[in-house]
Amino acid sequence: MTTDHQLLTDATNAVHAASATLTRPAKTPVTPDDLFAALHANDASVTASLRPALTAALPGSQWTSEEHGSGPMPGGDWWVVDPVGGNMNLVQGMPDWNVGVSLVRDGRPVLAVLHAPVAGETFTALAGGGAFLDGVPVSVSAKTDLGLALTGTGQARPNREAANARRVGAAVAAMMQNALYVRASVPVGHQLAQVAAGRMDVHWQFDNLRSHIAPVLLVREAGGTVTDLDGKPWQISSDGYLAAAPGVHAAALDVLRGVR
Repeated sequence: MTTDHQLLTDATNAVHAASATLTRPAKTPVTPDDLFAALHANDASVTASLRPALTAALPGSQWTSEEHGSGPMPGGDWWVVDPVGGNMNLVQGMPDWNVGVSLVRDGRPVLAVLHAPVAGETFTALAGGGAFLDGVPVSVSAKTDLGLALTGTGQARPNREAANARRVGAAVAAMMQNALYVRASVPVGHQLAQVAAGRMDVHWQFDNLRSHIAPVLLVREAGGTVTDLDGKPWQISSDGYLAAAPGVHAAALDVLRGVR
């Protein structure tokens, strides 16, 4: 029987292989047709490489690359894949993009892999087994003062609704008044990995999408505190979340409660 440790190794190798298939267009797209064709081509390339490798590694497992999906998941083993986190960054020639995979078993995350090819970094985690960067254990920041914290959020999915924009803007403004620095960028997985590594201290989202499962697990296994925005333990079905170093989580949660 394949162990979860072996599955993590298999998933890591598969993610590296899939990442190697990606390229950016020779010219940055300037029309909608060209832009969305490039984005789709990247997603399709990763899926074509990853899906057969992962489903073969765990016979009977199922697959979803619905990165903007949310809510509870069906029972059984599910590979949840964000084909290219920060796909737009890749197409535009920026370095912040990654390929992320999680295994969800009966609604609970089991393992996570997030590979950032340009940085040459691979984050991995097993539930209950800690988080690692290139095989070396990582842990979240030891800060206890939100006024010294590097915090962040980003666009989890395209949303042009005025109410949503106001809420996100209000949260950024409120955090700017309480934290040392606020970073608003994508991909979400990149920021969460930085929290896990102790490079950032706080990351929050008003969305909780399936593409976030792998990097949220990284933060939890690195010793971070991850809750929903009411302070309850994070679950796959939570509406949103706050992932932070334990010493600044409560203060950050108070800031976000004030703008909800």
